[in-house]
Amino acid sequence: MKKKSESQQIPDEDGAKTKSRLRENLEAIAIAVVLALFIRAFVVQAFKIPSGSMEPTLQVGDHILVNKFIYGIRLPVTNTKMIPVSSPERGDIVVFEYPVEPDKDFIKRVVAVPGDVVEIRDKKVYVNGRLVDQYTVKHTEKRVLPGAVNARDNFGPVTVPEDAYFALGDNRDNSYDSRFWGFVKDSAIKGEAFIIYWSWDKDNFGVRWGRIGEVLH
Repeated sequence: MKKKSESQQIPDEDGAKTKSRLRENLEAIAIAVVLALFIRAFVVQAFKIPSGSMEPTLQVGDHILVNKFIYGIRLPVTNTKMIPVSSPERGDIVVFEYPVEPDKDFIKRVVAVPGDVVEIRDKKVYVNGRLVDQYTVKHTEKRVLPGAVNARDNFGPVTVPEDAYFALGDNRDNSYDSRFWGFVKDSAIKGEAFIIYWSWDKDNFGVRWGRIGEVLH
């Protein structure tokens, strides 16, 4: 009977299993990353509120989720809408690219849609001649500024152009919005904010438990 060659080796089953497990883990991680990027790009994205321009609806330290699918799917680079679903409506809280600096994200409330005539008289907002009073807003100053001095309290009337929206912060006396830099283009809107999933009060160093899970409207 012939002896086995000394150079012949028995397969390392443990090593093969280790490599197989490593490959499976790497594939699982790759799939998870791709899914996370897909969800972030097309479905839901998280944002943190850095300023008080949307008080009392949103407070500094609120962490929100934004529905990116509701207004249609856009290509990441060209921002072209491929699958239209719906359009922003009056009252929607939207996240969009700041027109002056597109690399920054702003969050405001849509007050007027394409074709609407919007006007602000003595801090009161009118859309198509009707007073808009269904939103929870905040005023911190009783002083009313004339339109010739500042657009904050007296503005317009102006007609919202096609493919654009007029957006205001709920903290009306302390919000930098469409009164100052113009309309929000439809192509700049990333999605609608719909829920607060976390809220941190840095001033009191504590969690605002009562705000977690609050649906935005």
